[in-house]
Amino acid sequence: MLDISSYKVAQVILMARELGRAEGELRAFIDRLTEEEQASLVAVMWIGRGSFGADELEEAKSTAMNEATTPTADYLLGSPHLSDHLENGMDELGISVIDDEDDLVRGG
Repeated sequence: MLDISSYKVAQVILMARELGRAEGELRAFIDRLTEEEQASLVAVMWIGRGSFGADELEEAKSTAMNEATTPTADYLLGSPHLSDHLENGMDELGISVIDDEDDLVRGG
């Protein structure tokens, strides 16, 4: 089970797509997340890029918690294709962020 809402993941995805103008906002958003939310976000990204399978979510979260050596925002923003990996990871987990993304784009 994820320790972060799909709505928050959708916010990160949208900001990551606009990194040129939203990097500061994205960093601040990630920094405000709890440690558990940050670990879940990293785990979703890893699942999305194929480092872990969807059935290994708990292991991925545990690994993210135990191996965190740099700030989560630095780590995630240093990852190419962050938004794609997060979307793919959520898809792998069977969680759609499309409605959340649409709500955010519409200002919901």
